[in-house]
Amino acid sequence: MTKALSGRRIVVPEGRELSHLIRMLEEYGAEAIPCPMIAIRDAPESKPVEAWLSRFANGTCDDLVLMTGEGLRRLLGFARRIDLEKAFLEALRTTRKITRGPKPIRALREIGLDGDIPADEPTTEGIIAAMRQHDFRGHHVGVQLYPRNPNRRLMDFITAAGALPDPVLPYVYVSEADDARVLEIINGMAGGQFDAIAFTSAPQVRRLHDVARAAGQESDLLQGLRRIVVAAVGPIVTAELETLGVRVSITPKGGTFFMKPLVRELAAAFTKNGKAGVA
Repeated sequence: MTKALSGRRIVVPEGRELSHLIRMLEEYGAEAIPCPMIAIRDAPESKPVEAWLSRFANGTCDDLVLMTGEGLRRLLGFARRIDLEKAFLEALRTTRKITRGPKPIRALREIGLDGDIPADEPTTEGIIAAMRQHDFRGHHVGVQLYPRNPNRRLMDFITAAGALPDPVLPYVYVSEADDARVLEIINGMAGGQFDAIAFTSAPQVRRLHDVARAAGQESDLLQGLRRIVVAAVGPIVTAELETLGVRVSITPKGGTFFMKPLVRELAAAFTKNGKAGVA
């Protein structure tokens, strides 16, 4: 294993797979600086999720939009706890599955299934573009949402297509590292203590920005993010950063929006340019 990141200090805001991402960076010789921004928890109100699962297991949905792999895994966990796992899986096998990107497909394959209508781009617009190629008139469409995104654009599209959306939100985001730790990272970036930061989800960006704004340190955050190499795992994270005026230097190539390709691109960029093209 090449030590292309030897001597580089890279901030890691990942939560759920923090140790996995740190290990990959360390294999390239980096010093990973952990600051998990977000943790994922089951939806605190279980009854709406359980009611949705009962409807789905009874075959009410013709189609199911899976926005995230985490969402499917959480639904399976809820179904297991209320003795609906078998019925849920049986319904899932016969329901047409529409997937946003590779992560829902990977979660489906973990249970021996696959997607039926994949989105070419892992975004809401990608889902809508894929759905436009099919007839949904009279269908009931289950929609697995993710936190802080009621996705009115998708709900309105489904309704306009003559279908009835049935959304479910199986998990929530909660803060992980305390605000003081996040501010340490912001000040460290502004002070040139780190070489890069590797974002793996849009909520990480939002939490970082929220903490900076609450502390009156937005300018420090932007200064820091413009001073170091910013890596993003895919287009959704990139778009979130761009709304802040931050230029993303590194993303995985070829639509492989996973952590391993992200780390590989980080190593390649530092090997080639020293500072990945950042002046």
